[in-house]
Amino acid sequence: MRIPFSKYEGAGNDFILVDDRRKILSPEPREIARLCDRHFGIGADGLMTLTESDRHDCAMHYYNADGSPGEMCGNGARCFALFAEHLGIGGRTKRFEATDGIHEATILSRETHAGEVELGMIDVARIESGEGWWYLNTGVPHYVEFVTDLPGTDVLGRGRTIRRDETRFPQGTNVNFVEILGEGLLRMRTYERGVENETLACGTGATAAAIAVNHARQPGTRTFDIDVPGGRLRVRFDREADGRYTNIRLTGPARRVFTGEFDPENL
Repeated sequence: MRIPFSKYEGAGNDFILVDDRRKILSPEPREIARLCDRHFGIGADGLMTLTESDRHDCAMHYYNADGSPGEMCGNGARCFALFAEHLGIGGRTKRFEATDGIHEATILSRETHAGEVELGMIDVARIESGEGWWYLNTGVPHYVEFVTDLPGTDVLGRGRTIRRDETRFPQGTNVNFVEILGEGLLRMRTYERGVENETLACGTGATAAAIAVNHARQPGTRTFDIDVPGGRLRVRFDREADGRYTNIRLTGPARRVFTGEFDPENL
């Protein structure tokens, strides 16, 4: 049985999406890793399936490129919302289930294949810090470090080492290197856990970077533009009197790249 899929990207973060409302796919880690492989498969930073929900428009199930279950992916969720839009699911604002909770995504603009999508993120109540770094969970755990020479930063080498530092981060972590360019303007590179490589963008990472900069350097700024290798993302939020970050919104482009079919027996 051949399974239809769509390939989407958001600021260079790319994903395989499958409409699984008929429960046609039972993805195993090896199969997911094969599909996401850029030489032997379709190639992607992750795979998502869309299923029905009893209470909301739909449910999102995210898997990392190595086949492991994922918790949340900001750019992936924005692509997922556009995928749901293309399937005719929900209205302009879609409400869907994910592993880290319920999310809302609004289609701000739409062309035939692409759109601008704003995603609601979970609240952030806790930020840990060490010598020159900050650590917080924006749906998945993120390490944030400020640098002054982003192009010269060894993202792959240092990122891999920090990601596997089980003494500080027992569950592993995504690793973000952030250069502050001005008030509300950042650029960032990310080593992603589960992909085990640098990616062109990371939505939860951009969210973590903006919050860390507000927390440590720019307390008066509530909206940040973050340049990543694959494009630009925007993060805005409210900061409560008790230090909690609420009403967090991640905005950026999403695009359907192509559609096709794959044969599970050929993986």
